[in-house]
Amino acid sequence: MHGLLERILNVPPLWIYLLVGLLVFAEDAIFVGFVIPGETAAVLGGVAASQDHLNLWTMMVLVVAAAIIGDSVGYEVGRKIGPRLLRMSLLDSRRHKLDNARAFLARRGGWAVVLGRFTAFFRAVMPALAGIAEMPYRRFLAFNALGGVIWGTGFVLLGYLAGRSYEHVAKTAGRGIAIAVAVIVVVALLVWKIRERRHDAAEERLDTHEPLPE
Repeated sequence: MHGLLERILNVPPLWIYLLVGLLVFAEDAIFVGFVIPGETAAVLGGVAASQDHLNLWTMMVLVVAAAIIGDSVGYEVGRKIGPRLLRMSLLDSRRHKLDNARAFLARRGGWAVVLGRFTAFFRAVMPALAGIAEMPYRRFLAFNALGGVIWGTGFVLLGYLAGRSYEHVAKTAGRGIAIAVAVIVVVALLVWKIRERRHDAAEERLDTHEPLPE
C-alpha cells in the first residue's frame, strides 16, 4: 500500500485525472469493460485524493460524468450497430452471461441499467443492450445517471476512505502494521476474485457441456 501511494503521488495530477476519466469512459463506451478496469481506476482516484494529491470533489464529478457519458456512447453504439456487435468473437465465451444480461434487462427494464453497473460484465454490456432493445433514450439516461452517481461516488469514496484509513493506522500503530493490514486486504481480494473467476469458468463449461477439471 505504501509503495502504491508513493507511485500515485509521483504522477502529475492532470495525468491521473485524464487516465481515470478515460478508463471509466472506455469501460462502457466501447463494450469491453470486462478487460478495462474502470472500477479499479475510480478507487485509485479516490486513493490519490486521500493524500491531498487531487481534489476529492473534482475526482467524484469526473468519474460520475465519465460513467454517464460512456454509458450514453455505449447506448448509441448498441442502437446503431447492435446485431454486428453481438456477433463479436470477443463474446463467444460469454454467450451465457450475455443471454443473462438480456433477460435481466427485459425483466427489470431501466433498473437493470442501475443494478447492472455493479457487476463488471453487466456494466460493460448493459448500455449497448439497452440501445439494441430500443429503450427510449430519456428513460435510459435517467437510470444511467442514477447508477452513475451511486457507482461513481461510491467507488471514489471507497478509495478515499481506504487511503485515509491506511495513513491513520500507520500513524497510530506503525508503518509495518499498516502494510501488513494492507497486504492481508489485498490477498483477500485476490482470493475472492480468483474464486469468482473459477465459478464463472465452471458455469461456462457446464453451458458448453465440457467436463469439469478434477
